[in-house]
Amino acid sequence: MHGESLDVQMQPSINGVTLTSPGEHLSTEELRQRACTELLRQAAQQAGLLDAADVSSADGVTSEAAATAIDVLLEQALSIPEPSGDACCRHFEAYPARYRTGERVHVRHILFAVTPGIDVTALRKRAEAALLDVRCHDGSGGDGFSRVARELSNCPSGAEGGELGWLAAEDCAPEFAREIFGHIEVGVLPRLVHSRFGLHVVEVLQRDPGKQQSFEAVRGAVAAALHQQAYVTALRQYLQLLSGDAAIVGVDLDAAATPLVQ
Repeated sequence: MHGESLDVQMQPSINGVTLTSPGEHLSTEELRQRACTELLRQAAQQAGLLDAADVSSADGVTSEAAATAIDVLLEQALSIPEPSGDACCRHFEAYPARYRTGERVHVRHILFAVTPGIDVTALRKRAEAALLDVRCHDGSGGDGFSRVARELSNCPSGAEGGELGWLAAEDCAPEFAREIFGHIEVGVLPRLVHSRFGLHVVEVLQRDPGKQQSFEAVRGAVAAALHQQAYVTALRQYLQLLSGDAAIVGVDLDAAATPLVQ
């Protein structure tokens, strides 16, 4: 009995509500996402927006009522100003490559897939070792990237040396595309790229920059991008406020990346 109590006590939790079922193993980011959602679910209950009888699911999936209540809570709690015309113009001038059309990138990668129960720390170490290996051989003759991809990649493309061909942003997961498109880097990227599929060692072989759009043509997209940035900042600040008043066990929310926003 004492051992069972200790196991429950050591499970990650928010204000005594456990975030994982017994024996469940989540990646660090999955656990943070679940913790952020639970913080908001409880805040919705405290605000009277969600019935106190609503309970957290063992698999981390919120009820439809909780999801709706969280949406209402955030609408009430977050103040998101509309970006000014000057702010939009400055953003466009600072990041013109983000507003090109027809941009394509010729890419190959080595995927270290995150799967249930995997030791993420050990996986990262293997990915970092592979990144160092291919960077040391980058431009030194031979094709070390292709060799490592064939040996280690968890993607079917590994059989082809990691070759993904020419990609447009819409061909990729958004978090992967953000790291690849709108940049000028060519060669093996000096960092691991994180996506919902795992950790990627990425080599950009060629870039087709596409066509630059005028500010007037993309004004709406620029405003939407700035509005999203403001939303993410406000959400982070609100979650920090909630976490400061919560009893949190087994989760480091201070190091969380953008919560709930993919």
